[in-house]
Formats: sequence, structure tokens, C-alpha cells
Amino acid sequence: MVVRAVRVTVFHTWRIGTAAAGPPSPGPLPTCCQNGQGSVRPVAYDGCMAKVVVQFSCSECGATTGRWLGKCPGCGAFGTLVEELHGRDGQPAASAPRTPERLGDVRVEEAARITTGVPELDRVLGGGLVPASLVLLGGEPGVGKSTLLLSALGAVARSGRRALLVTGEESVAQVRLRAERLGGADDVSILAETELDAVCATLEKEKPDVCVIDSVQTLYASELGSAPGSVAQVREAAARMLRVAKRSGVATVLVGHVTKDGAVAGPRVLEHLVDCVLQFEGDRYHAHRVLRAAKNRFGSTNELGVFEMTSGGLVGVPDPSALFGRTRPGEVGAAVAVALEGTRPILLEVQALVSRTDLAMPRRVGTGVDPKRLAMIVAVLGRHAGVPLGAADVFVNVAGGRADRRARRGSRRRARDRVGGSRDAVARGHRSVRRARPHGPAADGRPG
Repeated sequence: MVVRAVRVTVFHTWRIGTAAAGPPSPGPLPTCCQNGQGSVRPVAYDGCMAKVVVQFSCSECGATTGRWLGKCPGCGAFGTLVEELHGRDGQPAASAPRTPERLGDVRVEEAARITTGVPELDRVLGGGLVPASLVLLGGEPGVGKSTLLLSALGAVARSGRRALLVTGEESVAQVRLRAERLGGADDVSILAETELDAVCATLEKEKPDVCVIDSVQTLYASELGSAPGSVAQVREAAARMLRVAKRSGVATVLVGHVTKDGAVAGPRVLEHLVDCVLQFEGDRYHAHRVLRAAKNRFGSTNELGVFEMTSGGLVGVPDPSALFGRTRPGEVGAAVAVALEGTRPILLEVQALVSRTDLAMPRRVGTGVDPKRLAMIVAVLGRHAGVPLGAADVFVNVAGGRADRRARRGSRRRARDRVGGSRDAVARGHRSVRRARPHGPAADGRPG
């Protein structure tokens, strides 16, 4: 809160010692202690007074309140309100009016995409990076976000464009060690800086074609009193980087941290500001990674990119069906289903195991599938297919764990739902009767 104009009235009187000596003599009045005049008069001061306001912001949704609360009034989360200081001196700068431009007069050449040199990344982005766009890449620690973007920057630099890496988590020497392992990143410019004003000034001066900020949680604005990574700092950094990217025409990629639930850390407004939100998923102890788009203003969000972590960095997998849909003829308890991810059909192997239970309540365990859908399909098989599963434990697994993280977060894709019921039913029914067909079962569609 900033008070722009304040009128302060001060009544000046005699000095304290003179007033204590008694009533004034009939002579001239004593001089004032402030203005040197002999009369008591009001003096007005017009100016600006800035008031620093303490607010509490939610680290989950960004809602603000005037006092601390145990429960956020915006999203209902508990213990997420953190203290922030707001306030700044001075008058706002007057902006000159600008003339709008006809949409039909905009040159299409200015929006030509920049290929990253990584085919799987270009597929998810919709064909490459759009100039002056802001992309947010989130993922768990150690999944390979920095490795993927450094490989992309190296390919961009080799194509003749200017690429800049702003690192706030690693030193220049540490990035150099990774670049030597990956190879081909010698032409990439690097800057180790976390101060927001310095980063924005560098971008406006250098104007690279592609810039990567690793990460947005390390940037801080000196005029804000909160610590780096707080809700206010992340919100201010994202807003400033958005303005610089649009004004300078720099395709900017922000690397973001994630919470324990897998969502991007920071206020929800961060995902609203950016043009594209990418999620890099995978287990750090396994070789394969999955890249998908949760938001994309310039392309589809149904595309899927599959990578494999090797000693030379992340390598794209051009044929994921050979990875997820591998099965052997005559294999019992497995079914292959086809899921359409964007423009790419992917074969998935669904494995099922049915065993007699010794418990009063049979178990229904699903890895990579919706537990409620699993219980429904088991009920359909017992009621209409005549498969007795009421006294048996049922275990279902999607080979490769492709859908495991989405199932835990409650995010379901339409393509997987269309084929999920039928392929699970075929796999479980095939396992319960223990009959193997010559070429293995395949499922498509939805039962009922």
C-alpha cells in the first residue's frame, strides 16, 4: 500500500524554555523554533509517504490475506501462508498511448518456429520454440531437465543462432563439465546470475534467440523483502521475464521445481502466465523419461515425447511401441492395447495376475491404472462374464510404468480411458482361465 499524496499540518509554537518562563511580555512575540517567525501558524507539507504492508500469501494458489490463517481461504490448504512485504516509494511512471495494429498486417515470418535439434522435444512443443514465447519445464530433481535443455541449446547454437544459459543453481565450471560429457555445446553463452534486474538487462542487451533460466526459483528481486523461491519472488520473476521475452523477442525457457505431489512449485499464476507448461516425468533410477505438455498455446497437449538416459545424455526414442508393447507369443496374463497420443499410436502391454486370497477382503492393486476402474472391471467380469474373482486377489500393471504418475495425480487421458477397460478385462480373463492364444491377446475399445 502506497500513499501517494499526504498533507501534514504542523503548528509551530515557542521554544519550551520560553513558554515555561511565564506569559509573554507586551513586547514582540518570541521567534518560533522552526520557521523563525513570531506567530503561530500552520505549515503544510505535500509529499509522498510509502507504507510497507505485511501480507500473507499462499504458496499453493497465491491467494493473499491481511493476517495469518491456518487454512488458505483460496484453495483450502493448511499451513501454506507465508509472510511477504509489499510497498515502494515514488510515483508511477506515466505511459504514452500506443497505436494498435491490425491482425491481418502482422508478418507471419516473425512467428517462425525455432527448432531445438531434439526431435522429441520439438514434437511436444508443436514443431519447435516460438519466438518471444515463455515455456515452463517442470520435473523432479535428477530427472534430466538441465541435461535436456543443455543439449537443445547446443543444437540451437550449432545451427547459427544465439543461445544463452542463465544458471543460478550451478557454477560455470559445473556446467562446463556436463557440456564436455554431452558434447557440442561449446558455442553456448553462459551467465551465472540470480539477481533479476541483471538478468533482464542482459537479455535486453544481448537479445539471444533462445534463453534458458535454470531455475526460476533462484531469481530474486532486491526490492522485495521475501526470500528467493517465495511466492512473491517467483511471481515477480515470471512477470518480469514475460515482459522481457515479449519485448525483446527472446524464446525463454524457465526451469521450475516441483512439489511432493508432482505439481510445479510456486503460485498457480505462474502456469497462467507462461505460454507452454511441460512436465518431464520418470524415475531417476530408470533409464526412460516421458515428456508431455500440460498447456500449449501454440500446439497440441496430446503429444508425448519418450527419452532414454544414456552415458552421452538423453536420447529420443523414435518407436515407443517397441519399448512399452513388447510381448512374447503365448504369454499368459498379458494383453497389448493401442493408445493414441496426439498423432502417434503407442502399443502398451498390460499385465495381470489373479491368485487365490487368504484374506477376508480380496486385494485390488493397480500400477498405472485407475483403482476405481479396476474395481469396476472386476465386478463386470464376475457379473456378466462369469469369471469368479470374488475370492481372488487381482494385480494389474502397465509395462514400463508409463501411466503410473498420472494415475497418482488423478490426471486421466481420454485415449487411455477408451482402451483401459477392455485391455484390463482381456488380460485378467485370459489370466484367470490360464489359456494362451498363439499370438497373444490384443484389446481395443470399451466394454459395455
